[in-house]
Amino acid sequence: MDQRIEFVQGDIAECAVDAIVNAANPQLSPGGGVSGAIHRAAGVDLAKECEELGGCPIGEARITAGYLLRAGHVIHTVGPVWQGGGHGEAGQLASSYRESLQVAVENDIKSIAFPLISAGIYGYPIRAAITIALTEINRFLVCDRTLERVAVVAYDEPTLELIREIAATL
Repeated sequence: MDQRIEFVQGDIAECAVDAIVNAANPQLSPGGGVSGAIHRAAGVDLAKECEELGGCPIGEARITAGYLLRAGHVIHTVGPVWQGGGHGEAGQLASSYRESLQVAVENDIKSIAFPLISAGIYGYPIRAAITIALTEINRFLVCDRTLERVAVVAYDEPTLELIREIAATL
């Protein structure tokens, strides 16, 4: 694992980084889970800017201001809904991480925090979601030297321990 990757437990909406990643829905509207928490913490202007963007396809990413968040930006990405694994979900999830990292680099972001995309209400199996997240972030960092810090944020201690366990095997 690249030394710039760190694993932390907490609320992603409270992370002090240049950008946090929002596990968004295709409409980029406030929802539940991570997206709802980020929108509540950022304030109503985030939803207004998201509406102006006109949505985001699965596997792509869009950037907005962070508004009331500690992070200066929010990178919104839409991961796949788990449908059993035979509908391209792994490729779509990998693309969500790659595209988010690319948007970060294009916007001169040095530090970024990710939740586990699609592993909540979208039902992606947690072990597979973690493996894809860590693999794609690490692959990206091999070729990119501009990002200084990438945090993978777990909401609870058991998930943090699982992330560390899987990272040790990659």
